[in-house]
Amino acid sequence: MKVTQHIENAKGKPLFSFEILPPLKGQNIQSIFDSIDPLMEFNPPFIDVTYHREEYEFKELPNGLLQKKIVKKRPGTVGICAGIQNKYEVDAIPHILCGGFTKEDTENLLIDLDFLGIDNVVALRGDALKNEIYFKPEKDGNTYASDLVKQISNLNSGVYLDEDLQNSSCTNFCIGVAGYPEKHMEAPSMDSDLHFLKQKIKNGADYIITQMFFDNKKFFDFVEKCKKAGITVPIIPGLKPIATKKQLNLIPHRFKVDLPDDLIMEVVKAKDNDAVKQIGIEWCLQQSKELIQAGIPVLHYYSMGKAENIKAIASGIF
Repeated sequence: MKVTQHIENAKGKPLFSFEILPPLKGQNIQSIFDSIDPLMEFNPPFIDVTYHREEYEFKELPNGLLQKKIVKKRPGTVGICAGIQNKYEVDAIPHILCGGFTKEDTENLLIDLDFLGIDNVVALRGDALKNEIYFKPEKDGNTYASDLVKQISNLNSGVYLDEDLQNSSCTNFCIGVAGYPEKHMEAPSMDSDLHFLKQKIKNGADYIITQMFFDNKKFFDFVEKCKKAGITVPIIPGLKPIATKKQLNLIPHRFKVDLPDDLIMEVVKAKDNDAVKQIGIEWCLQQSKELIQAGIPVLHYYSMGKAENIKAIASGIF
């Protein structure tokens, strides 16, 4: 079932969803199931599965030269989605990136997902490689998320890359895209960011899921700006409870989001990371309650493969 249908069928009742990381290469899918099992009591209608693009490593050869090697440390997104749908009978939503894919690769991936009965995808540009400052698309790949959305939308209309195909079938993907309450890190302004978000909607996106935020006012302001820009699709807030003192620096650096001063000082004064985890749970719980009171249809949690704190938050709401 499509995300938009889940929202419509809930008739105003708030829904719980979360996002998981594929395990590191060498681990098995049981580690994924172990992180999902504790959260199934809250009846998530869908679970997102992230995609991690390739990395480049350099291996020194006996002659002293360096060999460039492509490594995928977290493969398995498609297989995990199939496993989730088979085991739990809920919708699994794979994230699809521009980075690392040609348009042909993308089309073949979408065909596989369609054959597996996956109804939803999240279309993202993806980050630059670790050894690059700026994102570089593959040759014959999609440059922007809006381009990727357009390709998926074309496939939904039966338009394939091979123009000579006849009697081609249409896919029927519900397309999610990212939104940034504090703007994308590369956007020169919030207005420009909204302009390109609107382009993604125009190209066929059906709903928006936001980057994490720790101040609900940032989210509410973002929703209001979207409305004024003519964006009317559902906007799902992404939430993450802070869990360690290290994240005070890591989260702003990695995701370019601000942390409220009150939260920062509570974490700074905390005795240890166990205390920080509890602070994070309580903060995110209050965020969640306020969002539900405002009539937000779905709360989406970034679990990062750890269920304990998400379960504590969900227990207080759902």
